[in-house]
Amino acid sequence: MSFPGDGEDAAVAGDPVVLEITDTSSAVPTGAPSSPRLPPVSVSDLAGFDPLPSPTVAVRADRHRQALIESSSYFRALLGGSFSESGREHVQVGCNLEAAVQVLRYLFEPSESFTITHHNFLLLLEGALFLAVESLLVECERWFRTMCSQTYATLVPLDFITEVWDFAQEHGVTFVQDICPAYLAQNFVGTICCIAAHVISRRPFDKIPYDLLCSTIECPHLTVDSEKQLCEAILYWVSENMKPFERANPNSVDGHLFLLSKVKICLLPLEFATGTKRHWFDFGNNIMCSILNLLKDSLKTLMDAIADDNLDGYCIRITEYSKNIVLSGCPQITTAFLYISVLPIDLDVSFKRRIVSSYTQVDHQSFILYDELEKAAKTLLFRNVHMVDLSKCPNVHFGAAIDWLKLAFPELRIFRALHCLPFQFNDLLYLLLRCPWIDEIDMTIDTSTITPKQSIVSSSSEVLGKLKQNPRRYCIPCPPYDTQLNSVFLNISRLTLEGRNDIDDVYLLKLSVLKNSLCYINIRSCTMLTDDGISNLLLKCTKIHSMVLSYTSFGNRSIQTLCTTNPPDHSNGHAHVMAFNIRELHLGGCQGIDVAALSQLMSIINITKFLCLRETSLTDDAFCKFVGSSLEYLDVSETMVSMVSLAPVIRRNCNLNCLKTAGCRSLMFERDEVEHISGNKYGDLLQEIGSTCCLEDVEMGWGFCPIPIEDLIPCFSKVRKMTVGLGTTLAENVLRALPVICPFLESLTLRFQVISDSVVRNLLESATNLQVLCLHYCLGSLTSFSFQVKAPALRVLRLQWVTPWITNDDLIILAENCNLVELSLSGCKLLESSSQEIISSGWPNLALLHLEDCGQVTAEGVSSILNCKALEDVLLRHTGRGIGRSIIDDAIRELPLLRKLALDLCDACEEGYDSPNNTEGKMIRAVRMSRCKTMRGSCLEVPRGGASKPVHKDTVVLEWSSTRLTATIVKERV
Repeated sequence: MSFPGDGEDAAVAGDPVVLEITDTSSAVPTGAPSSPRLPPVSVSDLAGFDPLPSPTVAVRADRHRQALIESSSYFRALLGGSFSESGREHVQVGCNLEAAVQVLRYLFEPSESFTITHHNFLLLLEGALFLAVESLLVECERWFRTMCSQTYATLVPLDFITEVWDFAQEHGVTFVQDICPAYLAQNFVGTICCIAAHVISRRPFDKIPYDLLCSTIECPHLTVDSEKQLCEAILYWVSENMKPFERANPNSVDGHLFLLSKVKICLLPLEFATGTKRHWFDFGNNIMCSILNLLKDSLKTLMDAIADDNLDGYCIRITEYSKNIVLSGCPQITTAFLYISVLPIDLDVSFKRRIVSSYTQVDHQSFILYDELEKAAKTLLFRNVHMVDLSKCPNVHFGAAIDWLKLAFPELRIFRALHCLPFQFNDLLYLLLRCPWIDEIDMTIDTSTITPKQSIVSSSSEVLGKLKQNPRRYCIPCPPYDTQLNSVFLNISRLTLEGRNDIDDVYLLKLSVLKNSLCYINIRSCTMLTDDGISNLLLKCTKIHSMVLSYTSFGNRSIQTLCTTNPPDHSNGHAHVMAFNIRELHLGGCQGIDVAALSQLMSIINITKFLCLRETSLTDDAFCKFVGSSLEYLDVSETMVSMVSLAPVIRRNCNLNCLKTAGCRSLMFERDEVEHISGNKYGDLLQEIGSTCCLEDVEMGWGFCPIPIEDLIPCFSKVRKMTVGLGTTLAENVLRALPVICPFLESLTLRFQVISDSVVRNLLESATNLQVLCLHYCLGSLTSFSFQVKAPALRVLRLQWVTPWITNDDLIILAENCNLVELSLSGCKLLESSSQEIISSGWPNLALLHLEDCGQVTAEGVSSILNCKALEDVLLRHTGRGIGRSIIDDAIRELPLLRKLALDLCDACEEGYDSPNNTEGKMIRAVRMSRCKTMRGSCLEVPRGGASKPVHKDTVVLEWSSTRLTATIVKERV
């Protein structure tokens, strides 16, 4: 490129030049024309000016320096051309002073001492554009691309991206316009989207320009964990950017419909879909209709989509950048959705039809298609995916889903399938065989309603008719499984089987194949396991250091296994005692442990961090044997420990952040030892807690009263969850001060406390993080005034026998002030059948609804309750005699996520309830029907004779496992 005067007319080489740069980017007035010139400074001195001393800076430079004339087209024209300025000693330049200074530093300073950062990037970019420094423009582009690459994604603030985008739009910087949407799309979860809306509000997400957000959503690399994250983020952005008149009627907003049209609504979780109806009724109702239609006939829907070449809306959003795939709470998802999401776009249409028709069915048994896919390698690989969550997806065939994991996710580490009864133990074995690289598996289901303490009158079971296993793929003979394949299973370190009461000792023994890797096991409430079975597993899997064994038959033999020196391991040749290495141990409700065995165990577990001994035979003698100092979690609720043993433990464990002692009656007993230690039957324990702990989770009962406020502030300042039960009475001034004492409080449960309107209102107003409020059997002058206050964070409200005055008007006020997902009311006798509509319309996304002794709520049936499509747990007891015979089938059919249903035969309007029919492809775990007096005939029918005073006689419990339906009559109300 040539400029006028590049030849002989140019100024003499080597003449000095001073650049007087005047800032034109602000309204700051410059000095008068007659003002004396500023003394010039060298470029090296510029680095020391922060901020710049004046609106004008004189910089001494050489007009023929390569970095100035040859690197900048602007200076080449200004200093080497025929302009009058080219021969002057002083040359005036008007521009953004900070930008010009940054460019000069880039040109003159050594390259190793000058770096581009978030703070100077825009200045450099602006200066490079104005001064036409092409090399700097290249450097800026290279830096920005590098910073927005996947490797450095977490270093780029969102507000910086937005600022750069706005600048690029104004100045036409094309490379920024290409990079920003791609960066945001690839990092949508980490940079923008959070699960909770109140977390999103803390980020500058609502400041993203509309055109940038549109470009991001349309980007093919848009990466989210679930469709919910995208939809939630868009709804938040739209609501924050609506005009005032639009806020009054958000369903009439048309300007942002394009954003919402990009959401694949048929892939949204059911609970989230129902929740959108609260503020976006039309949009939420559209989602609900789409999901319910899929539940009715997903095969026809997908076939029509294939015919219309419109299958993209049903494909799970998976990209090369995806790390997590979360489909939890999507009952409409079938195995076909999984497979079509990993197929190439150009796959033959007829093959897509075969995929959909074969994998849509719940009882899929054919594996021919899998063989074709595996041999032809027609599925895409997503190596960055480390976690897949199919929890609460009852219509997924897990045999085929495991093959899907094998085909598409070779680096998968975590697999979750919570509350999925169709996920059987044989599926687990198949998963271990097909995907041995997985590190963590969670197949939790709800624990059994029936506990060992309850008296069983009779019990019978039947095998479910669904047999889905294909012997060619599922049959793994036991001997070779344990010997030949043992070396393969080296990665499974965490296994959760909580609630699986269909797993027996034989199944558990098969898990010993994981002996080289298994470190954590959760078999809580696996009631079919025996002490011998658990002991045999521990004997083989000696690397286990974390165990959740609550409410199992874990007993003395298992403790002997933990405390006895094991034979030398063949791999390392060293013998060891497992109990020495225990880091986490949960033994709550294990009644098979005697005091001697517990004492032996306590004397060995010295490095344990999490210890739960709730409802065990723990005494002071046994607990005094524990000398560990690493505890972070301690639960000794419902045991016989006193301050004699508990106080020293607290004193030694300064990292303790969770302490649960509810129901420990011995804490308040006067004993000689306690008086000798402290001279006060309360003081020693409270003193240790106050001087040692900084708790985050606390359950208080006997022994915590009285508690002065000044004693609570130091140790309770970080409490997030608090339960106060029988034996402790918090004074009103303490309850009123809780939002100040516990500024991070998220969950509060009060039992048998004296409360008032001012206490409850203050909690709802001042505890801004409070999400759970439970009041059980509390006394005081509580009125409807308590809940006439906004509580936007509150999600769970349980009022048990504390609010008999609640009416429909009070429910309406509650619905306006709180967005609940769990509501439990007892003793609200003024409620009536119209209350159902208020509840279902006010909280359409309820997951739990418990109504007991609530007037005549069900006197005219339960039609409105069944409109809360996201319900998972329903209890209706003594709520009005209007529930029909078909309630169980109706509830299972209408509520796709229903897992628990509790009824009372007093509420039946047709002499009982019909037994459920086909529950295949459903999530139902337990149905309970309480009876108030001895029944004749069918256990599901009420007597035809006259009524008498209700007496809770027994309960009929129907429980489903993955293979059986068990009917049990328990001699009490459960």
